[in-house]
Amino acid sequence: MSDAEYRAGFVSLVGRPNAGKSTLTNALVGQKVAITSAKPQTTRHTIRGIVNREDCQLILVDTPGLHRPRTLLGQRLNDLVADTLAEVDAVGFCLPANEKIGPGDRFIAEQLARLHRKPVIAVVTKTDLVDRQALTEQLLAVAKLGTDVAGPDGWADIVPVSATGGVQVDTVAEVFSTFMPVSPMLYPDGELTDEPEAVMVAELVREAALEGVRDELPHSLAVVVEEMIQREGRSEDNPMLDVHVNLYVERPSQKAIIIGKGGARLRDVGIVARRGIEALLGTRIYLDLHVKVAKDWQRDPKQLVKLGF
Repeated sequence: MSDAEYRAGFVSLVGRPNAGKSTLTNALVGQKVAITSAKPQTTRHTIRGIVNREDCQLILVDTPGLHRPRTLLGQRLNDLVADTLAEVDAVGFCLPANEKIGPGDRFIAEQLARLHRKPVIAVVTKTDLVDRQALTEQLLAVAKLGTDVAGPDGWADIVPVSATGGVQVDTVAEVFSTFMPVSPMLYPDGELTDEPEAVMVAELVREAALEGVRDELPHSLAVVVEEMIQREGRSEDNPMLDVHVNLYVERPSQKAIIIGKGGARLRDVGIVARRGIEALLGTRIYLDLHVKVAKDWQRDPKQLVKLGF
């Protein structure tokens, strides 16, 4: 393919929390780069997944879910989304097939309509969870939402997809690629993400810690990698990385939830997280986890800065 035909650019995936953005990112890239959880509002960092195709390179920007903010953290996450959208070439607006369009979706649609001339592709996710009739009804509802907020032309395109089932994932990539500018490759072939390893390690620990806990915790948990160092005295063919991680919650009761009876839950978190981190880094690790209380950190500007927001 000639340079005159190759395209490359940035796509931001947005949608209300738990709309399937991170799962779609992982399916498009073909490797786990974004944290996924059944709990809403788990993505805290702008994670780029890089999709290399014969005709195009897509850099996927996975953002926190746009929502009406209730805390300072919520406002900062929304600001992060707004900054991201200003710089991308196209936007993928994720709406789950199995949930009726609600005020949260309309709120996001109205924000996207203000981008003017930036293509917004509506991606109807989780199609494996509904039958054909329900999917048809949802596609019509999504189309109507587009014309309601953006005028007669509506969305630039509408694509149904099942990221977990691998259905129409390639179609999503093809549609995104048509809106990318003519450009040489922006990242070396073979790279999957430009996120620092420490950020991805923190996300893997955070994901493991959120599995199976009660609803209040996702908003209240921050994870910070304090140190990642090669253990001294190991041979070159048997290296080990020491990874020290702090998990911050807002109340002692939340600390007890994370640690579990006799530390059993924290041990399970360590086992699951270590497996993912070793796969990511390609080396054996020793994972040292500590749970700390940072009172009301979501509302404290100094604490937010300290914890990386």
